[in-house]
Amino acid sequence: MITANNLSKSYKGVQVLNLQSLDIPRGQSFGLVGNNGAGKTTFFSLLLDLIKPTTGHIKSKDILVQESEDWKPFTSSFIDESFLIGYLTPEEYFYFIGDLRGQNKADVDNLLAKFEDFFHGEIIGRKKYLRDLSKGNQKKAGIVAALIGNPEVIILDEPFANLDPTTQIRLKQIIKELTKNREVTVLISSHDLMHVTEVCERIVVLEKGEVVKDLATSEATLKELELHFAG
Repeated sequence: MITANNLSKSYKGVQVLNLQSLDIPRGQSFGLVGNNGAGKTTFFSLLLDLIKPTTGHIKSKDILVQESEDWKPFTSSFIDESFLIGYLTPEEYFYFIGDLRGQNKADVDNLLAKFEDFFHGEIIGRKKYLRDLSKGNQKKAGIVAALIGNPEVIILDEPFANLDPTTQIRLKQIIKELTKNREVTVLISSHDLMHVTEVCERIVVLEKGEVVKDLATSEATLKELELHFAG
């Protein structure tokens, strides 16, 4: 589904990512963990063609990401609040994303209805602009917007940050449901080792831009990760 080969990124001669080979199959729930500066967001930015690689390439469904936009119709993401349009209400934003993805208002409304518990009455019908919502509610809106249009690849950077415990639990249920049928590939980066081990079947650890662990998640994974980061 997603392959990276000889992929590197450097800034002013300093290498921040160096992946010789990484394969993420269709339908996998894939977790990326590492300390600040490990290269997690750089990898996602390359996957979304937000930056260009210094060497190598990423393919998504055999499409070279940096050379074609054919991957965009089946890929969605929420990295941070910069992905939102602050002067729109959540409803306006959802309909705008829906229009981009070939969904009419009824399609979008049907999807939003599935996330009433996740929104917890704080997003829809509040007559607030996205810029005026709390960080947590902005994240809720961004995550749900990333699900519009039945994407095959969903990329979420630190999705659990700024969310209250109830919403974190609901988000984990959403992610598990997305990958249940092995048709949607979900990529998650997180500093929260417990959350990522609960929702991801595979976890890759990055250090200074390189893979140092590639784990199939088991009951022992959380302890192994904790020992690794304890140093």
